[in-house]
Amino acid sequence: MTSAFFESLPAPLKSVQTRPLFVMRLDVKPIVVVGATPGSFRRVGIVPSGTFEGERLSGKVLDGGSDWQAVRTDGSTTLDVRLLLQTGDGATITMSYRGVRHGPAEVMQRLDKGEAVDPSSYYFRIAPIFEAPAGQYEWLNRVVAVGTGHRFPEGPTYSVFEVM
Repeated sequence: MTSAFFESLPAPLKSVQTRPLFVMRLDVKPIVVVGATPGSFRRVGIVPSGTFEGERLSGKVLDGGSDWQAVRTDGSTTLDVRLLLQTGDGATITMSYRGVRHGPAEVMQRLDKGEAVDPSSYYFRIAPIFEAPAGQYEWLNRVVAVGTGHRFPEGPTYSVFEVM
């Protein structure tokens, strides 16, 4: 694609606009290490709880979620996460996301040890999708979302945004 072609596009095709959806904090039990598998080094994080808070929806993360991580040969980690969210008014919503986390080897080693690191020193992004029942939150079924994360020793925190 040439620069001239890009410049000729209508404004809506030149950028992505987002709107805050919520901030989510997850509690994660100690990582279960499966080990080297044919595709990657596998580990799994069990998610017993958490919270999410935003202008349009807030609530808690129910017990039973999991984060299937694949540590790849290039040092990056891919995430495959499934969660159950329960809003403050009792609606249950599924949230699944794929993501990737990578950075300089020394930063990633410090994260794995549970040390505090600057969130700007590594890359941590997710792409959530939701399933909500008919009613007040069914609009989530038609949302594409993105998020940025930071890994604290007790679990990750994400800022999640609706793509407009």
